[in-house]
Amino acid sequence: MPGYPPGPVAGPSDLDLGPSDLDLGPSDPESGASDLDLRQSGPGSGQSGPESGPVLGGPRPGGGPSAHATARARNADFWAGAAAGWIRHADRQDALGRPLGAIALDRLAPRPGERILDVGCGCGGTTAELAAAVGPTGAAVGLDLSVDMVRAAAERFPGPRFLAADIETVPEVAGAPFDAAYSRMALMSLADPVAGCAAVRRALRPGGRLAATVFRDGGANPWLAAALLGAAPHVGALPPLPVGDEPGPFAFADAGRARRVLVAAGFAEVGVEAHDVELRAPDQPETVAAWLVEVGPAGAAYRAASPGRQAAARAGAAGLLSRYRDRGVGYRLPAGLWLLTARAPDH
Repeated sequence: MPGYPPGPVAGPSDLDLGPSDLDLGPSDPESGASDLDLRQSGPGSGQSGPESGPVLGGPRPGGGPSAHATARARNADFWAGAAAGWIRHADRQDALGRPLGAIALDRLAPRPGERILDVGCGCGGTTAELAAAVGPTGAAVGLDLSVDMVRAAAERFPGPRFLAADIETVPEVAGAPFDAAYSRMALMSLADPVAGCAAVRRALRPGGRLAATVFRDGGANPWLAAALLGAAPHVGALPPLPVGDEPGPFAFADAGRARRVLVAAGFAEVGVEAHDVELRAPDQPETVAAWLVEVGPAGAAYRAASPGRQAAARAGAAGLLSRYRDRGVGYRLPAGLWLLTARAPDH
């Protein structure tokens, strides 16, 4: 679940470490062997030309390349502080958050032997699921901005290949071309979504397919705000929250905008479908509250707070989340999603 500032694929990555530096095993992408590849993203690449029009991609109406760069820098700062919470709750996120991407995985229908790119892979759970689907004759490559989460992904799942890179600015995605691309709740996090989606399209072979999920509006996902508002009074200052179509969980609330972004990025056969899913969590109020607070925009402030304030934040979040709790059974968190599908042109 993304925090309110843009998600982990949106900002710049300056660390350049290859598998020789970390000795995580062979790096043959054809074999699906382990490889942690942290590549530098050159400033400005993927930002120019007709694919990155500022009206669609900018963090504010009328924003240009400098606005995109500012947004990416802000996002990088946010995710540097947020990664610890995602790593701490990685197993929980994989299990309880799976419904957020299941419809896209089903629609993508990965086949044995295919090569698939996972955009915004976080701590690697979705990439591992894709790797299992394509089998030993295929390959799954997970890409994420967060160096810390990519490290965690490589430690948790030794089979797939993981890259730390900014999909908006990386000149070329290692391992391309891919047969398909998948993304769970990440594309709405891009500072310049046209540039980022255009890079995904370029990484696909002709006719390659895309399946992704993003949140609809806040009204369809009310528990996101409940966790934040319950914790916020008890922790320190929070990062600025996005408004309108600024990058964040509801940047693609308008289905028309989601469609326009994919078309401007060069995709064909674009589809946008509404789906309603439910996240089910165990009847453990403190654990559920800690999970949702730590992977949200209050996460860094929560971890910096005193134990007493952390307890108060959990209690506050649990109180507002109680409307989704069935005592003795667990939590049911309603989530309204868009399923985005598209294909790279055949030529």
